[in-house]
Amino acid sequence: MLEQINTYITDLLGPLGPLFVVGGLGLLLVLLALPAILFQKKDPLTKLKEQQNGAAPEDRKTLRVGGKNDKLDRFAQFLEPQNQEEYSQIQMTLIRAGYRSKGAVQTFHFAQFALGMGFLAFGVIYTLIAPEMSTQKSVLCVLIPGAIGYYLPKYWVQRRVQTREEAITSGFPDALDLMLVCVEAGQSLDQAIIRVAKEIRASYEQLAEEFEIVAYEMKAGKDKVKVLRDFGERCGVQDVNSFVTVLIQSATFGTSIAEALRVFSEEMRDKRVMRAEEKANKLPTKLTLGTMMFCVPPLLIILIGPSVHGIATNLGGGGGGF
Repeated sequence: MLEQINTYITDLLGPLGPLFVVGGLGLLLVLLALPAILFQKKDPLTKLKEQQNGAAPEDRKTLRVGGKNDKLDRFAQFLEPQNQEEYSQIQMTLIRAGYRSKGAVQTFHFAQFALGMGFLAFGVIYTLIAPEMSTQKSVLCVLIPGAIGYYLPKYWVQRRVQTREEAITSGFPDALDLMLVCVEAGQSLDQAIIRVAKEIRASYEQLAEEFEIVAYEMKAGKDKVKVLRDFGERCGVQDVNSFVTVLIQSATFGTSIAEALRVFSEEMRDKRVMRAEEKANKLPTKLTLGTMMFCVPPLLIILIGPSVHGIATNLGGGGGGF
């Protein structure tokens, strides 16, 4: 009986037919079990403990100020890392990429799951409709798209982080010069940060957003040292961390902020010039490969081509005597 079923499935779906059937049955069982797990009723004792500790989860949800997807929130235990350290690390990476909403971590993991399963299904469909292929090739056609779909959101976030860090590094010396002008004109550090965030928005939007967050946190009464440290951690740029250290030390030891900004802004300008010189020095090395690929072959064709053509013509015509 089992051999007949196996033979029928193999004839119908190919050599990997039994594997597809087992995988489909497993997926069906998972889908049948999900509603029982996700929509199970809470234990009354658990509800009582939550009410004793504070507001019930339903009440806390009504107090939240936007930003979280309620549809994804019910699947939080599957879409969020249960390890607090891992959750904080992913959340900080998303913040550095510019995704600051409360549901950013859930959306990120949902995108990984959805794209992974979607590309995996595409690979399965392609394997079924494609001409007959070997088992190894079929497995690769199924797994490789799934892996690409799973790692695509991570690659996108890393690219966003790199782009924002480059933009912040590029605009930071100009922001420091403007902040120095504001401080020397008699404004406080808080007012200078607000003015800098307003003035540089047209040129460096990412840096302006970070300065606005610093200004709002200072207005809210948060500790200034904590605000500055969070600013450096959010940006993830060495120059910003050095700037934060300078401001904290200046406030701790009572030195002039204007003098500290003047020295630090000069150093940032020198570093920007050094980065430009470094890129300029790398340019000839990078152009060498392009020159060899696109200039040397045409030059050889122009110089040697006529001679080769003449020799080939003489040999083809039987050659001539001396």
